[in-house]
Amino acid sequence: MNISELLSTESIFLPSNATTREEAIQQMAAGMKASGAVTDEAAYVNAVMAREQQSSTGIGFGVAIPHGKSSGVAKAALAFSRFAEPLDWESLDDQPAQIAFMIGVPEANAGNEHLQILVALSRKLIHEEFRAELINAQSKQEIIDILTRTIG
Repeated sequence: MNISELLSTESIFLPSNATTREEAIQQMAAGMKASGAVTDEAAYVNAVMAREQQSSTGIGFGVAIPHGKSSGVAKAALAFSRFAEPLDWESLDDQPAQIAFMIGVPEANAGNEHLQILVALSRKLIHEEFRAELINAQSKQEIIDILTRTIG
């Protein structure tokens, strides 16, 4: 699986001016729709918000990884946001999220795909240097380059 191929410039927000978790999810979903990965934005956002209701996807370290499986997703995709102001994501460490990766996968082939994406990202996001690179990136292409170089 090539993580960098799941991300497009339409679904990268540098910076995102979202002020709430819900607004951030909505913005990233709109970016995924613009990239062609999401066909039914409302259905996908509902799936992501339903997952957030189960437990927060704020994993700590200033990172959130919201995700959802939905028939409104045509192909596996990622969105990325670096927030202009850190957002309360009800994270495990009670720290606000500075960055978020949102994962979307089609409901039909949801099996392990979202877990593989989640694991690949999580393994890198625990490293402070990797997070710092994402936080300091100056362009959408730089985000894609960082992911290509470090994850594949």
